[in-house]
Amino acid sequence: MSTFALDRVTAQFPEAVAERYLDRTGGAWAVIHAEHLPKVAAFLKDELDFKLFTSIDAVDRLHLAENDPRFEVVYFIYSLSRHEHVRLKVRVSEARPELPSITPVFRGADWWERFVWDFYGIRFSGHPDLRRVLLYEEFQGHPLRKDYALRDRQPLIPERPIKDIFRGPGTSGVS
Repeated sequence: MSTFALDRVTAQFPEAVAERYLDRTGGAWAVIHAEHLPKVAAFLKDELDFKLFTSIDAVDRLHLAENDPRFEVVYFIYSLSRHEHVRLKVRVSEARPELPSITPVFRGADWWERFVWDFYGIRFSGHPDLRRVLLYEEFQGHPLRKDYALRDRQPLIPERPIKDIFRGPGTSGVS
């Protein structure tokens, strides 16, 4: 993990870093204030050469002792030249689950932000196409939230025709 990058981010944007710590495996993390996330991501990419966006995920901390704010969104970015990872967290409240999008900085964040919206309900302001990516549009709720009711039924929707992308148009009755 790159303590170099986190040191540089802390020096460049001291107001952006809420906390830094080492996890139980010795990995370095920085907790970033949400409003500073796009400029920190741009700094990592443009100035520190962390150009490979790896992934985003979220954590629902509902049943943890320290659960305010409820969500954490974690970002993983890699530098091919330095062979180091940088790991960032942004904490998001349940009252207003929204973060600024980093899709303008990292195009690879597009589908990951849609995934987090789809399964956790955390919105990304400024995202070019924030809609469900794996679940259908009529799906109610966000299934990776810990308060999602497992036994609830989803509304029935009519089956949609699917284009046969393997055999070409006209072979499956769908034009």
